Amino acid sequence: MGKKLRQQRRGKGSPAYRKAPGTFDISVRYTNDRKADLVCEVVGIINHTGHTAPLVKVLYESMESGYLVAPEGIKIGDKIRIGPSPHYSIGNVVRLGDVPEGIPIYNIESMPGDGGKFVRAAGSAAYVSSHIGDNTTVTLPSKDSVVLNNECRAQLGVIAGGGMDEQPIVKAGKNHYIKHAINAMWPGYRGVHLNPVDHPFGGKQHHKGKSSMTSRNAPPGRKVGHIAASRVGRKKKG
Repeated sequence: MGKKLRQQRRGKGSPAYRKAPGTFDISVRYTNDRKADLVCEVVGIINHTGHTAPLVKVLYESMESGYLVAPEGIKIGDKIRIGPSPHYSIGNVVRLGDVPEGIPIYNIESMPGDGGKFVRAAGSAAYVSSHIGDNTTVTLPSKDSVVLNNECRAQLGVIAGGGMDEQPIVKAGKNHYIKHAINAMWPGYRGVHLNPVDHPFGGKQHHKGKSSMTSRNAPPGRKVGHIAASRVGRKKKG
């Protein structure tokens, strides 16, 4: 009778494919108040399992606490300002429209009020390329450019934790726990290496044995390969 494919088991959500408990229980986002100038104090710096970068625990004037991504050079007792009036020091949250060109920024909102979506990995930073009308062009760490609304907010500086990829992992067990914490599949295998019960391309002596063209409407267990490809094969010269 066989068994479900691995991607089907993962989609069902069995205990083997769930994130580690307590991994993402910290919400890292800006406050929803966009009109008032707020000042918060850094009361702690923590290393959290589900984030590559350190986080700072901040205490607002209303005595409410929250978490933000830590920039390089931040320390306990520093003040972070959030509000429409721009203050240019590391960690401060400002509108993209108020950021001068060439200033490193991170934790950038994709739309005003979403709390920060872009550039949140350790050691990364983006840069403002230009301001045109109501939009700002931002160059991401991948060298791609994205056009965002001037009202989107970002933090100033470079994210702390740079160089964390340079430390050797040494043991497979350490990599297991790193991937388990972020709910990532590890180790990864090519489909042609697997058995037919585990993958549509499996069991064919290390080659697919069938076309890799797959319909967009294929069921989850079969939706691998070139999904809804417009063309396949070599291009004709001339």
